[in-house]
Amino acid sequence: MSIIAFTKRGQLSVMLKILQLIFLFFLFLFVAFCTAWGSLALWFKLPWPDLVKWCVIGAFSGIGLATLVAFFKSVRWRWLIVFTLPMVAIVGWWNTLVPPAQGDFPPEVARQFTGKIEGDTLTLQNVRAFEWKTTEDYTEKWVTRTYNLSQIVSVDMFLSFWSGPNIGHFMLSFGFEDGQYLALSNEVRRLKGGSFSPLADFFKANPIIMIASEETDVVGLRSNIRGERVQIFRIKSDQAQQRAFVEAYVTAANKLAKKPVWFNSVFQNCSSSDVTLARLVGADLPLDWRLVVNGYMPEYLYERDAMNSTVSLENLFLLGNITKHANNSGLTNAYSAAIREGVPTP
Repeated sequence: MSIIAFTKRGQLSVMLKILQLIFLFFLFLFVAFCTAWGSLALWFKLPWPDLVKWCVIGAFSGIGLATLVAFFKSVRWRWLIVFTLPMVAIVGWWNTLVPPAQGDFPPEVARQFTGKIEGDTLTLQNVRAFEWKTTEDYTEKWVTRTYNLSQIVSVDMFLSFWSGPNIGHFMLSFGFEDGQYLALSNEVRRLKGGSFSPLADFFKANPIIMIASEETDVVGLRSNIRGERVQIFRIKSDQAQQRAFVEAYVTAANKLAKKPVWFNSVFQNCSSSDVTLARLVGADLPLDWRLVVNGYMPEYLYERDAMNSTVSLENLFLLGNITKHANNSGLTNAYSAAIREGVPTP
């Protein structure tokens, strides 16, 4: 055998060894992720007493940890087979979990709206129009509203911040020539007494609900009643895009009314669902971390020329803080006009 052939064989052997190590490294990470995910899924969704859940989780995580240790030994493939069996069982069980269509939900998320489109006429049932005095004192009101889709004239984005500047609640509102505004909000449909938990909402804790509302309700609740910092940003788009989005949103709501969907903190939340619909109707929204950490979404949209670029983003934030105008107008018929006062149009 020549020296050159021997050298090439040695190089090939080294390359194969490196590729094997890379493969094992990523497989190790995958098993570690599956162990963590499976343990959390069992904790959040097994309908058993805590002691029983701890025993099941302990057994599964023990197998996962043993498999990770086995990566450094010759028995790694045997342990991978052992780990695969309960993991497949967990995934199979996980896919059988169905979000509830009925439950003891708070009044504000008790009804999923539905809609019907006939030509240019959009008729929505179960539009939320609560009259809020405090978070505990309010008049429950569900109405039927009719809109002319050929008369959409604007779309505005609202972000409501309740805990820091990084994450806010995302809402859209469409304006019509007759002065009506249709506010759309995707929210967690928690049961009464349920608490906010982004981690639990990764694990099928609650369904999602799509709400159609008066601005004095879904926006005003946050600006005037809860005292959150609410920002408005006026978005550039043509009427065809606006109409296509509203029609897609109504179609999605009708489907949701028939078949509930789980809320997910990243993939099916207040903003990601609307981003998905916007892409379906032709919006150019490339993947970006700011679509998830939505407190930075205005920056993302500003860079894509989706807002008034003759005004600095800093000033759009300053002029788009609706707190003062919202409090001055109160939750009256003047609310929608007041919160747009001084806000640059696109």
